[in-house]
Amino acid sequence: MATVVIAQKAAAIPYAPIALVAALNNPAVAKVEYKNVASLAEHGNATVALVANGTTLTSVSAILRYIVRSHKNTLYGASAASTSLIDEFIDRSQDIINSTDFKSLDVILQQLNHHLTLRSFFVGYKVSVADIALWGALKANAIFSRQLKTGKDLGVYLGRWFNHISAQAFVAVGLAELAKAAESTKTAKTADQGSFDINLVDAEMGKVVTRFPPEPSGYLHIGHAKAALLNKYFADQYKGRLIVRFDDTNPSKEKEEYEHSIKEDLLLIGIDTSVVSYTSDYFDQIYQYALTLIKEGKAYCDTTGQEQMRAERMDGIASQCRDLSVEENLRRFEEMKNATEFGLTCCLRAKISVDNLNKALRDPVIYRCNLLPHARTGNKWKMYPLYDLACPVVDSLEGVTHALRTDEYHDRNPQYQWFLDNLGLRQVHIWEYSRLSFVYTLMSKRKLTWFVDQGRVSGWDDPRFPTIRGILRRGLTMEALKTYILMQGASTNYITLEWDKLWAVNRKQIDPIAPRHTAVEGLNKVKVTVSGADAYNLKEVPRHKKNEALGNKRTAYGPTLWMDQADCKELEVNEEVTFMDWGNAFIRKIEKNAEGIVTGVEAELHLEGDFKKTKKKLTWLADGPELVQVDLMDYDYLITKKKIEEEDELKDLLTPVSEFKTQAVADGNVAELNKGDIIQFERKGYYIVDAVATGSAPARLILIPDGKVASIASKAAPVTMTEQKDAKDAKKKKEKGAPAAAAAAPAVSGKKAKAAAHAAASKPAPSWTGPGPKPEEIVELEAKIDAQGLKVRQLKTDKADADQVKEAVDELLSLKKQLPIRIEALQSLAAAASAAADSFSL
Repeated sequence: MATVVIAQKAAAIPYAPIALVAALNNPAVAKVEYKNVASLAEHGNATVALVANGTTLTSVSAILRYIVRSHKNTLYGASAASTSLIDEFIDRSQDIINSTDFKSLDVILQQLNHHLTLRSFFVGYKVSVADIALWGALKANAIFSRQLKTGKDLGVYLGRWFNHISAQAFVAVGLAELAKAAESTKTAKTADQGSFDINLVDAEMGKVVTRFPPEPSGYLHIGHAKAALLNKYFADQYKGRLIVRFDDTNPSKEKEEYEHSIKEDLLLIGIDTSVVSYTSDYFDQIYQYALTLIKEGKAYCDTTGQEQMRAERMDGIASQCRDLSVEENLRRFEEMKNATEFGLTCCLRAKISVDNLNKALRDPVIYRCNLLPHARTGNKWKMYPLYDLACPVVDSLEGVTHALRTDEYHDRNPQYQWFLDNLGLRQVHIWEYSRLSFVYTLMSKRKLTWFVDQGRVSGWDDPRFPTIRGILRRGLTMEALKTYILMQGASTNYITLEWDKLWAVNRKQIDPIAPRHTAVEGLNKVKVTVSGADAYNLKEVPRHKKNEALGNKRTAYGPTLWMDQADCKELEVNEEVTFMDWGNAFIRKIEKNAEGIVTGVEAELHLEGDFKKTKKKLTWLADGPELVQVDLMDYDYLITKKKIEEEDELKDLLTPVSEFKTQAVADGNVAELNKGDIIQFERKGYYIVDAVATGSAPARLILIPDGKVASIASKAAPVTMTEQKDAKDAKKKKEKGAPAAAAAAPAVSGKKAKAAAHAAASKPAPSWTGPGPKPEEIVELEAKIDAQGLKVRQLKTDKADADQVKEAVDELLSLKKQLPIRIEALQSLAAAASAAADSFSL
């Protein structure tokens, strides 16, 4: 259960969480407490804080997601597409909260009013968290409240919607509780942590036992982290215990190396591994239960070949061995145990069903032979139980009360129950949750092992791997991982997640504590001569302007600088620019070679200049002995397809190049960094130190994704089949000698390029023309374009940094580029479907 603490008499009341808790009306999921503002000082003086299981959230959007994902309801959308769209509007509500002037808010209101044309709610046909988030943000906005009171036209659709949401019963309940708290002078009592109720069947405080049973056949990945943390979450909430058990039933795959790594990784996420159990501890008991099944005619030894057995199970055909006598099955099972020549041809199958619609119940294999010695039992056993038998037996014997399993095991749950019932074992409750799945990412240990064995990655800790070690090496903090997983909750909604939100959570963790440094790319770096500058000297400056606790660093100043080629190409003669952390300067001369590469720049220092009036804020390094060589590493996904299907051939989807190295020079302070330190190179991004400099080898730093589109987009994956076709057509034209369309266009650079980009960003996006209603995919993409367009306009209004505006425009252009392609493809499908059947609706 989560407790939402609201600061009474705060300048901006967080109405959305109050309304959401009232809408759910389930104190087992979340409850609201009201405290004075001073009592929230421990949470950074926030106006709202959610406290649950040692995790504290102070962002309204994060709180809304956390609460709704802990409760089975339709407020968060009935499909993956609607959930994604709801997330977009939750994020947009933050823009309303941050709007402090009429001009910026008016742009947002117009966008919202336009979206509500012919709609009663923002997503779907009933109230969702999107409506609650936006309503709460608007009600808390002082400008909007003033406009509402004075009767200003807010837009016919937005005004109608706002009044409709305000009239909802749950809103009235939430506001009444708020008013009651405001009138009371008593401090709300702290919630009794012992009264948590998370709707686990038959759960009793102090008696809940969960388990995390990894197979020691590989390294833990982010999906395992979710399973482990959820099991710990439920055990802690009920003051119970979590069992860490190694499912060591397959000597062919298991290694001691994997067991050690799993223990270490679990410690990293706060799970004690000082006491663990093993399935192999129960081999004798499991063997006796297998004998019981045989003696009761509920299991038989089968000699059918693997391919034939698979075909028979698929077609619902009984095995020729299914009706063997008990005596014969016992004899065969003994031969399996002794690994005789005949015994090695057998396997033991549970006699459940031949043709059940649930194929998991079609006589599953529960014992098979393996002659490899076991790491813990040596050569004692020549046959081993499979997970389907071992798991329910050991769960029951170890006292597990609630087995948390991902929904991929849903079809096998009746099988699990069959073994408990037919062996007379203590009952165990199953709790399902959705497994964690990310785009462009493989979670299969078998497939990850293939990459390691083929030498396509550096190891299980490769930064491109979703293993715990891999993502930590990439720069993800364990705090961010735990926060993100708890935000996901125990939802059963299966969604292939984007990586953006995880890395965005991480960015919020590292930004306040990442020291700022400077690096200049080595390739074609430009020497800049600055007249008016003092001789080479060092000064103490803060490592982080907003965090004095990080101390100071030494920054070198001098008449000769190094700058990036990309920055120098954008310079214009007599233009005034700002050298970051120094001051303004005029560009007096730019030298280029025949290829257009800038070879030198002359500048004149102008420290009296106003940095607010310059468009370009440039990073630089003074030339001197302090500079250090560094390798900046960046990575792409290992595969080029968002989601791999069963029929896909992995080798056909490999990213040709997924590791990129940029040689650079950095300020001298970088030489003092240690492995694992996280910093920010100004205007380049966040980096984690992967290796310190040794001898002639430069330091190696890895770029940390920040959650923005550019940092998580696949560098190799084609966007659509249409784009692939266009690329092939262009290639054919080129081979025939026909000039490509793009080549015919004159090159544009400098201000003209920016003007063209801004013009393209302002150009109206194409619209859906049917046939049939607009698909949710298009609605979702249009919503993203609207949101990004709003962001661009806001940045322009705020006169934000030119690079920040350019990045936002680039994202907008990328989204707009996708829209016509998707519309064309889906309209073609819709037209074909409509022609085939008039009643068909896309």
